[in-house]
Amino acid sequence: MTQEQEKLEKQMEAASKHFSDDKFWGKLKKFAKKAGASVVYAVLLLYYTLQKPEVPMKAKAIIIGALGYFILPLDLIPDVVVGLGYTDDLGALGVALFQVAMYIDEDIKAQAKEKLKDWFGDNVDTSDIDAKIG
Repeated sequence: MTQEQEKLEKQMEAASKHFSDDKFWGKLKKFAKKAGASVVYAVLLLYYTLQKPEVPMKAKAIIIGALGYFILPLDLIPDVVVGLGYTDDLGALGVALFQVAMYIDEDIKAQAKEKLKDWFGDNVDTSDIDAKIG
């Protein structure tokens, strides 16, 4: 693990205290279009994985850390910076997705894609993230 990954994991752990369902859905609804479909898809995959009772607590802690980081108003790159604002969020989400990919099944992907359809329409390409998580 690189120093950058270790730093990001520590920030995610600290950010986990900011996670709640209300904060999560509030930020996601407010910033979905700005963040883009890829970020939203990653967030939704993690959120729906978190809801599964059979996912171990360690994996849930990773997810809560990543989602807390996403919710956190002040992060490495402010979310209002056009073109860059969600890059660090996507990095944190990517680390979490990689670590919990074994718990993301077709049902979770379908739930996330259905919600994406509500916000972005039918023509959302999720193949890049799907290929990375298997």
